[in-house]
Amino acid sequence: MSNPRDVFQCRFSLALIFACAMAVSPAFADERTLGPRDVDALPASAPALTASYGTDALESGDLRLPPGKGPFPVVVVVHGGCWTTGFATRRNTAALASALTAKGFATWNIEYRQEGDPGGGWPGTFQDWAAATDYLRSLAKTEPIDLKRVAIVGHSAGAIAALWVASRPELPTHSIIRGEHPLAVRAAVDIDGPGDLGAFVGLDAKICRQPVVVPFMGGTPADQPSRYEQATPLDHAPLHVAQYLISSVVLLPEAAAAYKTRAEAAGDRVHVVRITNAGHFDIIAPGTKAWATVEPFILNALRS
Repeated sequence: MSNPRDVFQCRFSLALIFACAMAVSPAFADERTLGPRDVDALPASAPALTASYGTDALESGDLRLPPGKGPFPVVVVVHGGCWTTGFATRRNTAALASALTAKGFATWNIEYRQEGDPGGGWPGTFQDWAAATDYLRSLAKTEPIDLKRVAIVGHSAGAIAALWVASRPELPTHSIIRGEHPLAVRAAVDIDGPGDLGAFVGLDAKICRQPVVVPFMGGTPADQPSRYEQATPLDHAPLHVAQYLISSVVLLPEAAAAYKTRAEAAGDRVHVVRITNAGHFDIIAPGTKAWATVEPFILNALRS
């Protein structure tokens, strides 16, 4: 169990890091970079199938399969969007998923309920991330995917999903967001997103142009300490999963270094790459200069 004072100091440090970052380089201020709609418009391959992992229309995903017989290693892909409806859908990560499929990986690019959707926010969004991952067991009954080689990649707000899914087996069994039988993943990739929701409170409005974390979680960390503890991957370290962090506009190098230090002190392995002179969405856009660095880093994580 982490020392509460250490946790507070870590979160306070992360908050200062993000505050300084936003004062210097607002996430979407540089008009030379791509925006979310630019990435939505990128070409993407057609999925082999679209399946529902729940009863809500938003609880669905696109499975893409590479050529060949398989079974293929599979990557769960989670889009961002400030955890709030209206910002992004899985179309935002369709090009990324297509690029990874072209490299030999099956990809499961998921949609999920967000704050503002019926059932979204706490606990529904976390339950969707969990259910979507576990649904790979059902897909494996008919599709050539290898459940022993599962990884998860998340961009921006989806980054916390990737790290959190990796932490699920370490959550207490009574947690309402854990699920009964969490499917294990071998690697988690955070693409330029915060790894701690509590530290992001107050800074989220600078990135998303409105407060999003407190509505998403149903209260502040002081109001809902148990919720934030369950939602914070490092509070359950070691995760026994290789973690890969891509630092750019939102996840600055100081924040990535702080995450790496704490995770490795708990016994985990964390790899970090820094992307400079690129926007928050350039890094998930195949064909950009940033993607030439991002793609091999992700592929190394998936092949680890």
